[in-house]
This record gives sequence, C-alpha cells and structure tokens, in this order.
Amino acid sequence: MFSTALAALTAVKDQHGRQRTKLKHVAARGDGDDLKSVLAACIPAEQERLRGIKTAHGSKVLGEVTVDQALGGMRAIPGMLWEVSLLDAEEGIRLRGHTIAELQIPSNEQADSVSAELRRRAELPDHVFRVIGALPPGTHPMTQFAAAILSLQPDSEFAKAYAAGLPKAKYWEPVLEDSLNLIAKLPAIAAAIYRHSFKGGRFIDPDPSLDWAANLAHMMGFDDEGCREMMRLYLTIHADHEGGNVSAHATHLVGSALSDPYLCLAAGIAGLAGPLHGLANQEVLKWMFQVQKQLGPDPTKEALEAFVWDTLKAGKVVPGYGHAVLRTTDPRYTCQREFALKHLPDYPLFKLCSTLYDVVKNPFPNVDAHSGVLLQYYGITEEDFYTVLFGVSRALGVLAQGVWSRALGFPLERPKSLTMELIEKRFSGHP
Repeated sequence: MFSTALAALTAVKDQHGRQRTKLKHVAARGDGDDLKSVLAACIPAEQERLRGIKTAHGSKVLGEVTVDQALGGMRAIPGMLWEVSLLDAEEGIRLRGHTIAELQIPSNEQADSVSAELRRRAELPDHVFRVIGALPPGTHPMTQFAAAILSLQPDSEFAKAYAAGLPKAKYWEPVLEDSLNLIAKLPAIAAAIYRHSFKGGRFIDPDPSLDWAANLAHMMGFDDEGCREMMRLYLTIHADHEGGNVSAHATHLVGSALSDPYLCLAAGIAGLAGPLHGLANQEVLKWMFQVQKQLGPDPTKEALEAFVWDTLKAGKVVPGYGHAVLRTTDPRYTCQREFALKHLPDYPLFKLCSTLYDVVKNPFPNVDAHSGVLLQYYGITEEDFYTVLFGVSRALGVLAQGVWSRALGFPLERPKSLTMELIEKRFSGHP
C-alpha cells in the first residue's frame, strides 16, 4: 500500500549512497514497483475519494471561527487539507496514518530504487557553490540556504512544462521530478553552507558507500557512527508536523499559485528562519546553559525545581515545554530521549535535560526540548546552523504534500480578510 511506503520512507536509513534522502513521496523509476508507479496507480482513487467528499459533505460546517481566532494567528481554524500528516493532541504526529513508533522501512527493493534514483539526481551544480560564496561574510546560514535553493530554480521541470501548456491533470508529474531533484541535492547544499560558514570553505566530497543521513554528517565533517545514527533520527522526526505551521503553510500557499517546488520551498525556508518557528531548540540551549552557569553542570532536582519556579515567577517560560496542539509528551522527544539513554547517558547536558523532564510535568516537553542536546554532544555546536538541518528534514513533508496538492487539483488559496472596522460594525448592532 502506497500510504505505508510513503510514511515508511520518512524513516529509511538508506543503505546506499550519495545524497540519498528519506524522501517519502517522490519516486524512483523501475519496473512498476517504484514509488512513481505506485503513486500514479493510486492517484485516480484518491481523486475520486476527494470528489466523493465534496459531493457528500461540501456544504457541511467544519467549525465556527471566533474573533479571537481571527486575530490570534488563525489557530485551530480548520481550513486546509494536508494529506501527509495529522497531529493528535494525545498521540502526537501521524505520518500517513502511522505514528513515529510505527514507521517501518519499506521493502529492500523499494528502498534500493529510491536510493539509486536520488543518487542519480544528487550532484550539485558548481554555480550553487558560487552563489553561497558570493554572499557577504557573516550571512546567516538560513539566508544561504534559501539563496542556494533559489539558484536551482532555472532547472525546474514544472516551470518549463507549465509554460509549454501541460494539462492540469499532469501537473503532479513534473512537480514530482522537481521535488526529487531538489531533495536529492539538499544534503550537499546544507553541508556546503556548514563548511563555508564554520570550516573555512573546505568542502568534503560525498562518500557513495554511506547512506543519505550519514553522508550529510560526513560532508559536514563528522564520521562518528553515533553521529550518523543521530542524524538519521533528527532528520526523520522533523520531516512533517501538519500543514498549519509556518514553513508548511508558506510552502503550501505559494504552491497554490502554481509556483514550482524550488520557489515553494524557498518560501517555507524563509518562514522557518523566523525566531518563533525554527529557533526553538536554540532557545532551549540558551536556557540550559544559563542553568549550568548558575547551578553547575549537574544540578540537583531540588535546585533545578527552584530555578524553574524562579523562571515562571519572572513571567517567563521554560523553553521546549508546551505545544500549541499537543497535550502529552511529544513522541519526537521520547525517541530522542531513548536514543540519548543508549548513546550518551552520562553527558551532563543530557542529564540536565533528563532531570528537567522529571521536574516539569505540565506542560509537556516537545521535540525542541531535546534536539539541541544531541547535536551538541556530537560536536555540532554552531547553533545558527541548526535550522538548516531542520529545513532539510522539513522539505520532505512539505514537498510530499506539494505533489499531492497538484495530483488532487487543489485550488489557489484565498482566505477572506477583515478590518477592525468591519468587526466592530458586525458586533456593535449598528449597520
């Protein structure tokens, strides 16, 4: 079943080479069992399913919208279809119906097919390195990331096909091609940015014997097997988190205008760069370093509890705790904790993270409460780069949805906006 393979490929560790990605929707070519063929086979049924939903339920009300919601970032307003994942307040994220714990690797043949296809597409054009190198010294890694992605846009298969008059029913095919080409190149882009920004521009070639995540770590300059495994985990659990977050929604919105995947992902990366979205794990680390500075590297539970209360009484929050949707411990936190208990149980920063988990029971920890700890342990200490890694992973989910959006014929997104005057008039009783 394609939906199972779709979710499973998010977690593929990839046992073959260069720029191999955990891509979970876009396909490889083969003899009928590759992802593109499976996708092509299941699209008609999904199109019919959507038509059935429109016919049976098109006039039904999904929910009410309050003024507070309209003024408060449109939180919890049900207003878009997102097939790749669904966030449950009690269970956490489900990717194509599967929880993090349920994700499975597809058949070896499917994994090999995707690996070979992405290896074929992985080579990074020389001009991308020139674009990165031409930016002013000190340019933020996320700015470099967006610029590098945009520099690949002239090769967009969708842009060319649309200009040539491609029928709407076939839009998904070149979007698929663009998504494959782009995701295949993201590890090399990310590693080039890292080496350019923090290692004097000394680039490292990919190793074709390594899997996708391991190759990203290798090209960054980290060849410890534990770091490779951590990178696999990190890039799996950040892949998607419903469609309403800034990076996902920005990518979706721009895609609804039939912008190609390069333009769409660049928009999503710009949103991810914002401090209210992609910098959360950095805020967690700043707070934890402050704790260690004041209480020492391994504070007692009692001392940490007092520090937490001082934080809260000062009108501040404990970074990494609480979530807009989740009302339980984030499963993405849990799998990181399990990894740390196995690989770095005595690391002081993890011991602090673990003690904090015992102290703060409500609100519950989210993914960001732990991810920075793992990166720090393996020597990836350049915190400004963390959001680039987040972006490499998030591309998998948003571009997967982009293929589905075109396959299902989603329209241009155009919500209704209001003015303060209109709201005042509507509820004041005066015309």
